Amino acid sequence: MNEDIKRLKEIIDGSSNIVFFGGAGVSTESGIPDFRSADGLYNQDLGRTVSPEEMISHTFYVNHPDQFFEFYRDKLIYEDAEPNACHKALAELEAEGKVKAIVTQNIDGLHQKAGSKVVWELHGSTLRNYCEKCGAFYDLSKVTGTKGVPVCDKCGGRVKPDVVLYEEGLDSDVIDGAVKAISEADTLIVGGTTLIVYPAAGLIHYFHGKNLVLINMSATSADNSADLVIREPIGEVFAQVMGY
Repeated sequence: MNEDIKRLKEIIDGSSNIVFFGGAGVSTESGIPDFRSADGLYNQDLGRTVSPEEMISHTFYVNHPDQFFEFYRDKLIYEDAEPNACHKALAELEAEGKVKAIVTQNIDGLHQKAGSKVVWELHGSTLRNYCEKCGAFYDLSKVTGTKGVPVCDKCGGRVKPDVVLYEEGLDSDVIDGAVKAISEADTLIVGGTTLIVYPAAGLIHYFHGKNLVLINMSATSADNSADLVIREPIGEVFAQVMGY
């Protein structure tokens, strides 16, 4: 265990209100690609003339629903993914009363699958789907078990994944919950995010606690403000901290 890991363990041991703010890098060790790294989704040659950013925009969803769902099923749903050491550690620390909330940009539901209870999903979840016409709820199988555009069994309306697409606003209740959690924390651990996606990244400015920790493989805009910066895979970091 190197000095940075020891320092992180000391910070966790000495904290009673930890909030974890995570991005796509949290789930890469579960086999889910991130977006902006060299091997990420946005840098893949998908053989399409439309960029991934455009394909997961509200405009593209409305105008080209068939292509949207083809891309969505192929690139954004990972049914077989399992929580890694980071997800498991955070759930364990929540059970111990250390971690009070998780704020995540991910849509994979792995924090809940690991056992975390208080999770603010800024960008929604692939596990939830709603009819745009009558509001009927459907789980993931409604999307994965059909081809083309999924439609409601009750009214025939289009079923939309409960994910925040480009051009769409974040849910105000989720934002309020995340802001409250971050503003009350004594320690904020930011992991697996480059902090360039707004408005989500701006939430860390509500933190006024004692310890700001950044765990990410590349530099972030908040590195100079952090009390501790660790450049290692986040799952490996938490595995060492927890003694897995």
